[in-house]
Amino acid sequence: MSVGFRVYLKRNLPPKELVEAFRFIPASNISDCMGRLSGMGSEIRLMTRPTEGNMVGAALTVKARPGDNLLLHKALNMVMPGDIVVLSNEGDRSQSLMGAIMATFAKSRGVAGFVLDGPIRDIGYIYDLGVPVYAAGTTPAGPWKEGPGEINVPVSCGGNVINPGDIIVGDLDGVIVIPREDAPSLLESVRLFKENDEKKLEAAEKGTAQRDWVDKSLLAKGCEIIDDICR
Repeated sequence: MSVGFRVYLKRNLPPKELVEAFRFIPASNISDCMGRLSGMGSEIRLMTRPTEGNMVGAALTVKARPGDNLLLHKALNMVMPGDIVVLSNEGDRSQSLMGAIMATFAKSRGVAGFVLDGPIRDIGYIYDLGVPVYAAGTTPAGPWKEGPGEINVPVSCGGNVINPGDIIVGDLDGVIVIPREDAPSLLESVRLFKENDEKKLEAAEKGTAQRDWVDKSLLAKGCEIIDDICR
């Protein structure tokens, strides 16, 4: 087996209705229900016009050599409707990994979005294409097409490990990775959290939010609160 230069054609995929259930749940709510540890770093940000609802889909993972997109081209030939292509670029920022032609082809295949640990180009075109793209910036410098690389293996992107078939959720705040096997139980928790969060927001708007927990927390941690002027 050619470790480092191989393509797995099959993945374990989550049910489509389970993926779709995360469409209108804020990424921040999901993060809070996952110990606040599953959000990608802020360098991976939305580069395209926001759409109604979240970007949601199953991860098709690509492990690429820095500045090289040969395996990304192969992944686009494999894309199925509802897939989100997640590419690990080892943090390289020197070369764009995708432009207008690739993004347009992926749209014709039904791609649900992209999460790229590197830059893109042709942003003026891609911005309004209707396909969510999260990336680390833009540059006109194009990529090489030499390989090696891998498809449908575990990758690291934005400080998270992503396995093929994991559920990817993206909104204006950024991207969340939901392990496929955790998604059913997480969904129940997230729905309840979202409901409670909406109640807190309503209280904040009305000025009735309960804030006494702040002083209680400070005192429990040993903070001294002094009713006097600092001298």
